[in-house]
Amino acid sequence: MTDITYRAAGAADAGALARLFRDSFVETFGHLYSRENLAAFLAGKSEADWAEELVDSAFAIRIAEELGEAVGYAKLGPPSLPFEPRGPTAELRQLYVLKPWHGAGIAHELMRWTIAEAKARGARDLVLSVYVDNHRARRFYDRYGFEFVGPYSFMVGDHADEDHVMRLKLETCE
Repeated sequence: MTDITYRAAGAADAGALARLFRDSFVETFGHLYSRENLAAFLAGKSEADWAEELVDSAFAIRIAEELGEAVGYAKLGPPSLPFEPRGPTAELRQLYVLKPWHGAGIAHELMRWTIAEAKARGARDLVLSVYVDNHRARRFYDRYGFEFVGPYSFMVGDHADEDHVMRLKLETCE
């Protein structure tokens, strides 16, 4: 692997992010769903949807690239999960890295950026949801100090996955 570079995503990245999301979601979770449910879910994450978020100041998206190809990203936004915020809160909406780049430190760099960006936006807490059987991701979030808040039904088409809402107190992060 060559050097990984990181940058803020802009409006021109909508297509690349739509592909990266689709590819990373399918390679990680695609085997869990029927074709119909997976297609319905992915249809709601189109290039047009990404384009809207990329120009919305409520969101911040950072891309990891190798040789100009997007290989990972993190998306931070306002809280949307079903829980009671304790104060100013940001949500890590997505953090995905394509499998060939797992273990290259990309997820850690994206998480460091996410925490710093959430703090810069005035958040006291950072929340996310994680699939209960995604043990790799759960270990990753545990290392950062995220704590269980409650269960959440993550819908993929008409299929409900059991996710856990997790919270990190940002004032304890350096």
